[in-house]
Amino acid sequence: MSAGFVNGSSRPDFREVAERLRVPGMGTEVIAPLLSHLVHLVRPERVLEVGMGYTTPFIAKALAEVDELVEAEAKALVGKNAPYLDSGREFDEDWITTEPALLVPGYYREPRRSRFIAVDDLSDEYSSAAKCQDLLTELGLGGSVTVVNAKMRQCRDALPADFLPIDFAWVDAWDCLYFFENCLDLINPDGGILAMHYLRTYPEGEAILEYIADTQRIRPGEFEVLSLLESQKVRQNSITVLRRTKGPKKEYSDVGQRAKLTGAFREDAVRLAEADHQRT
Repeated sequence: MSAGFVNGSSRPDFREVAERLRVPGMGTEVIAPLLSHLVHLVRPERVLEVGMGYTTPFIAKALAEVDELVEAEAKALVGKNAPYLDSGREFDEDWITTEPALLVPGYYREPRRSRFIAVDDLSDEYSSAAKCQDLLTELGLGGSVTVVNAKMRQCRDALPADFLPIDFAWVDAWDCLYFFENCLDLINPDGGILAMHYLRTYPEGEAILEYIADTQRIRPGEFEVLSLLESQKVRQNSITVLRRTKGPKKEYSDVGQRAKLTGAFREDAVRLAEADHQRT
């Protein structure tokens, strides 16, 4: 990442500023950085948060960082590809391991357009949601988050049509079951993520997890589930992550991790170079 981060969220006091949103009883001091890392890992473009607070600036910051990383990687990849394309050489193992290493040209063919919508009716007196917008502005992230003042059950109708499918949803609200039953189809079937807070260790949450497990058995192959527990806490101590799996399976390598570097792979590299030339 370049030193002059465009959104200002690389400022060294980010954590100190964000800390003003942390409410000890909400239990998100570990979850917020985890969500940031997940955004970096899966690189979603359309991100939804239901229930604003301490996690909001972490997600916004991560999205802005990924946007800049993708732009920088695309430029570097064009430069890396040029000697191979100009000489007609096939991509090889040296190409794979040369920086930027391991990247798939097809990922960078289309410009990235990330969007982050946060839904909250600001009615919870114990939440820091009402303070989020001012703090995001202070961090230089104010324009990166669209805040929708609505309740959880209004969420589906409140989202713009061009925001779908959702690539990453973080639901930190009591009525997670409603979201699962009524909004799961909004999550991108090709690997979209739905993360939900605090479903373990209390009877209602465990019942929701059992219902999700029953649904998974009835609809095999539609999603995967993983719950992680912070066992040192008495509540607000888990995250359940669903990954939708109905999209086409992608295969990047053959047996033995032998990468497929010809055909469509090379064509994507050519088109990436052409798109870069047109932009410059």
